[in-house]
Amino acid sequence: MKKVAIIGAGWAGLAACAALRDAGAQVTVFEAGRTPGGRARRVVHPDFGGHLDNGQHILLGAYQQTLALMRRLGRNPATLLMRRSLRLSSLDGAFNLAAPALPAPFHALAALVTARGLSWESRLAAIRLMRGLQKQGWRTPRDWTVSRLLSHYQQPAQIVQRLWEPLCLAALNTPLDEASADLFARILQDSLTGDRRNSDLLLPCVDLSALWPDAVALHATMRYGATVRHLKPGDYWVDVNRERFDAAVLAVPPFVAARLLEDALLDADSPGLLHALQAFEYVPIATLNLRLAAPWPLPAPMMLLREDKSRGHWGQWVFDRSRLTGRSPESELAIVTSAARALSSESRETIIANLTQQVTEQAARHPSRLPPMPAVVAAELFVEKRATFAAEPGLNRPLNSTPWPTLALAGDWTDTGYPGVLEGAVRSGLKAAQVLLAGK
Repeated sequence: MKKVAIIGAGWAGLAACAALRDAGAQVTVFEAGRTPGGRARRVVHPDFGGHLDNGQHILLGAYQQTLALMRRLGRNPATLLMRRSLRLSSLDGAFNLAAPALPAPFHALAALVTARGLSWESRLAAIRLMRGLQKQGWRTPRDWTVSRLLSHYQQPAQIVQRLWEPLCLAALNTPLDEASADLFARILQDSLTGDRRNSDLLLPCVDLSALWPDAVALHATMRYGATVRHLKPGDYWVDVNRERFDAAVLAVPPFVAARLLEDALLDADSPGLLHALQAFEYVPIATLNLRLAAPWPLPAPMMLLREDKSRGHWGQWVFDRSRLTGRSPESELAIVTSAARALSSESRETIIANLTQQVTEQAARHPSRLPPMPAVVAAELFVEKRATFAAEPGLNRPLNSTPWPTLALAGDWTDTGYPGVLEGAVRSGLKAAQVLLAGK
């Protein structure tokens, strides 16, 4: 195999590109946009010093494949990511959970026991849930939602509101009563077992394209602005936009893959794969970036927000981007709303006003007596309408292989065992490369 096409320059496609290049393939990447990274990429914005991300992302210490890929590319995670031990603190000061330097899983148990803002009933219930999952091998019935899991282990409303719901929304971008309990348990397992550092929070200090996608793109043949409209796979070659390649990786969202492959899959008598590609539902994520008129450091670089849906206070997390990037002498904040369906009916101005008010009010309650929030001098709202797939129970996610030995699928939506997170995208891209290399 000498000549390979990658369709899509997101994290999955570029991970496949890196692996195939390492194996000696000549790789051409087709990307409809102008920037590498896909749904986790850099956006040029003069009002914010030049660069923003199209959405705020974090990584976990458990994301071993992503961290290993960065190192192979010469990108040092220790300098590009702020690593912090597991700590969840609310901006209003009502909740704080911090893991001490103990071996896993004792660090998580100690964090629950010493947490501020939880009753003993809630602490013991959370420990009961983790022990129950551990006894079950961190697996749940396939048809269970997270809500059913929490009900089964009798979790009080307090621990659900302050811990389980924010974690579920952050990891799965799917509401509790729709989210897969099995995927949620997998995230808890990888984060809370094994090495204690697996639960560390890794916050990007550079834009998401600079984290590592730029390094792959620098040494690949990149065709930006090249939308693929014609794809015809075969047993010995793949036709991409009327150009013949020895093999290809299709690393695009499922609905795009379905459109490109519909005729070929029907001809190959593979309606099951086509139906799986067409069956995904999607959930938006909204990120509001604020630039303030004066410095306003938060007590921590990443803090929980308390939702109040009746007032349009939909934010779940706020990030102190100034502390992460060190770029602005003023302050930059990023406010994140996962599973942001409700925002679709609101105007941009209303969303910005409500989320700004939410941060202002909750910061005023913090016991450290933060000064009033400075005036907002710039605001940019990103709503990624199809940010991730809805991580529902029993979802039939395709494998990386296809009916053709010359074509592999890649994306966080493939059967990675993870929800739609960055680590899942990287793992999928690496698996797609392995599929092609095994069949060469």
